[in-house]
Parts: sequence; C-alpha cells; structure tokens
Amino acid sequence: MGMNKAARTEWWESLPAGIRDEIDGYILEDSLLGAVRVIVAIGLVPHGIGVGTAQLIANDRYLHYGDRIAREPESPLDLESLAYRAAGCGGRIVAIEAIWDGDTVHDWFVRLLAITADPAGEAHMATVYWSTAKRYLGEDEDGDPRRPVAVAAERAGRALAEYLSVPFHFASPDTPDDEAPRWQP
Repeated sequence: MGMNKAARTEWWESLPAGIRDEIDGYILEDSLLGAVRVIVAIGLVPHGIGVGTAQLIANDRYLHYGDRIAREPESPLDLESLAYRAAGCGGRIVAIEAIWDGDTVHDWFVRLLAITADPAGEAHMATVYWSTAKRYLGEDEDGDPRRPVAVAAERAGRALAEYLSVPFHFASPDTPDDEAPRWQP
C-alpha cells in the first residue's frame, strides 16, 4: 500500500527540520541509499513506510532539487585527455586494461587502467558509465550488440594503448564479468 503524492508531502512536512535536513543532505550528494535508509528507519514502525514508499519519498526530493544535486563528474574519454592523465602516472606504463565493475547506482560499468612497472601498480584513467558511453559514442554505437560501456571503453582504451605503443587488454568485452582474468606481462 503506497502513499499518494499528497500523503507523502503531508508526511514529509510533518518531519522535524533536523530529519528533513539529514535526508536532503543525502539527496543533494546523490546518495539515494542513504536517504532511503533514514526514511525507512524513522517511518517503518510509526507509519508503515517500507522501502518502496521510501524510494517514492526520496524521488520526490530528487525532483524538488533537480540540477542542484551533485552528480559524479564523468571521465573524459578523448585521447588527448587520456594521454595527459597517462603522462602523470608514476612508473612506466606497460599496458592499458579495461575491467568490469558494478554497483547498485550505475549497474555495470568499465574502468580503464594503466598498468605500470617500476613500480608495479595500476593507475585509474577513466570510469565508463552508461551516460559516459552514450556521450562519447553519440550515434556511433548503432549496430554493435555489446553494451555501450564496453564499446566506449574498448575504443578509448585501444586508442590510448596505440598512442602509448603498449598492449590493450579487455578479458571480457562481450559480457560483464568482474572476475575475468587480469592482464599478465
């Protein structure tokens, strides 16, 4: 049994200012999970507000704040920006690698890494979310059955690897797999 918009608004306005500020703090930093957790914690027992209704209440707050919400900035995928970032790596770059990752906010995404030697390690080059991929690819991804994040990461990663004259490695370009084998020298 969900609450309609008017009931949600009435419930919201009945909250103490401190609680509203706490929830809005989570919303303004784009932490849906944090906001929902607080709403359920204070609303479940006295008002029967479960996760579904809490998400609707949080969504109302997202709509209220709109563009004022701090979104995570998107990584640049153009070769010039990636090459500039690679130039700042500590160590000699021996490969560019694309690896799958995922979370509850972004679903699957791909991280581009520069693998280094002397000292051995890895440096973050870019994170390719769905929105990043769509911006980078534009209309270019038509006809490719793979996820746009994989297509964009492979295109940007391969271009950087070619520019640096090092191998490019993407163990699972067709299917999200955060346990795919990593690059080995």
